[in-house]
Amino acid sequence: MVSPLSRVIGLLQVDSTVGDLAGNAKRLESLARTAKNNGAKLAIATELAICGYPPRDLLLQPDFITTSFESAKSLNVDIPVLVGTPVPSENDRNLPANGVVRSGSLNASPNGDNTNRVVAKKQLLPSYDVFDETRYFSPANRSGICRSIGEVDLGVTICEDAWQAAGLTPSAYGQDPIDSLAEWGRQGVALDATVNLSASPYHADKVSSRVKVCRTAAQILQHPFLLANQVGGNDDLLFDGCSLVAWPDGTVVIAPAWQEGVLLVDLDIPENSKWVGMEEDDALLVGTDKMKTLTNDVDGSEDLDSLIEDITDAVITGLADYCRKSGIKQIVLGLSGGIDSAVAACVACAAVGSNNVLGIAMPSRFSSQHSLDDAEYTAKALGMEFKIQPIDDMHSALEGQIIDVLDNGNPVASENIQSRLRGIIVMAHANAQSRMAIATGNKSELAQGYCTLYGDMAGGYTPLGDLYKMQVYALAEIFNQRAKQNGLKPPVNQSTLTKPPSAELAPDQKDEDSLPPYQVLDEILRLHIEHTMDADDIAAEGHPRADVIDVLTRLERNEHKRWQMSPAPRVTSKAFGQGWRRPLASRHDWRD
Repeated sequence: MVSPLSRVIGLLQVDSTVGDLAGNAKRLESLARTAKNNGAKLAIATELAICGYPPRDLLLQPDFITTSFESAKSLNVDIPVLVGTPVPSENDRNLPANGVVRSGSLNASPNGDNTNRVVAKKQLLPSYDVFDETRYFSPANRSGICRSIGEVDLGVTICEDAWQAAGLTPSAYGQDPIDSLAEWGRQGVALDATVNLSASPYHADKVSSRVKVCRTAAQILQHPFLLANQVGGNDDLLFDGCSLVAWPDGTVVIAPAWQEGVLLVDLDIPENSKWVGMEEDDALLVGTDKMKTLTNDVDGSEDLDSLIEDITDAVITGLADYCRKSGIKQIVLGLSGGIDSAVAACVACAAVGSNNVLGIAMPSRFSSQHSLDDAEYTAKALGMEFKIQPIDDMHSALEGQIIDVLDNGNPVASENIQSRLRGIIVMAHANAQSRMAIATGNKSELAQGYCTLYGDMAGGYTPLGDLYKMQVYALAEIFNQRAKQNGLKPPVNQSTLTKPPSAELAPDQKDEDSLPPYQVLDEILRLHIEHTMDADDIAAEGHPRADVIDVLTRLERNEHKRWQMSPAPRVTSKAFGQGWRRPLASRHDWRD
């Protein structure tokens, strides 16, 4: 029971759709009303909540800036709300700011005036990894303070502003907003708490970094530090939510991941904090709704089992939100009987419902009966629609038309014809039935070019594109466990889990004929891509240098394929996509 004297703040964990100003405003209003109905005196939204993050080059349109700003100021709720929004510049020569306005009730101001003024502008603009905010915004040079809002005085920061103090930025900025707020305190400006409006992208175990950020800020400021984080998927970026608050003694309360709702924070009594989910029919609801409370001796890092569970929910969220925000109702994919297509089917069914997913088996002369049987098993276990479309006649007819080319060229050309015929069939169903085709490749294969342009890479989304091969197997086990818990048949059978991976494009073909064992390949790739280790350093970890060189060479030679892949949800700290910017036409044989 919340005391009427309690100082309760609602952190609005919102799943904004980029560009949907009216829709985002309605979601924020609904969440703010939920906060008020549960005792909150004010609410804190997320970074650029009104327009969605990241809006990218929509920010280059002046009318988008002004319309976003006006929408943020005009929320129809009867408690004050701090809303993240672009803020127009004062002249045509300067870029806009990434800012925060007071919106909602006249109670935002003690006298009922200045309700909608700008209270903060982002000071630290990241331009690394997936971020390029200096392209769009001008930085501020002073910290934000919001007086007498919901009976409290707040320091106001925006995402990156809090990370400098914890030493978690890749290079030092010229100022530290947390230290600046602490200096205000030393000069007699008393604040009850500091809030941070965030759009902090997900990767596995990102929560532990945010815990460090919030604890560091709370200890420096000697008052609670609250972080409201965006949730949901926007293109290839995922936002896990996990809004949180840290107290100076190290106590931390964390909201659920992958769900929209409100984290109600009692500034004075941490144990009174609670989570209230959003009730709209289209609200994001993946995983569980349990909050976490950490004592000062727990850093928030997750064990391997928890990480795999989280990654599973992440890729489901990514595909579900991509479909919802793009108006896509149905999905089609090639179902080969292999591990990748089986897990991709599991993700698709979890994201849009089994009745909205079509799997197509397309056997060739090289396909095994067990693969066809395994594909059918997965489809039946998931309850999805299933079709069989043999391609042998089409393959033979096409070969006959270009036999002179195939007989005098690389045998991979004939193999790829099969993959491209399958791509044609899948895309035909997508076009004819208004479905989105999804590609089923994984990060290990995409890294090595073990995929076919305009073939198995065809599709509007690649749900497993940032998962290494062995992670795909781990997700299969998660989906099987979840099915058993619900009294259902496991969707990935033992045959699929145990048989040697094969593209089945040639007689007796196995992936390991062309690639190192996936356990080895995955580790080499991880060390290089995510930890930026060079060949010598990776070899020093126990991998034969010749194998390392071969893997890294394949990685570079196949960059052109990755430039043409469809979006894949980011679940690692370095994914192929906007955070991976390797050149195509280049010569840099720096390893030897």
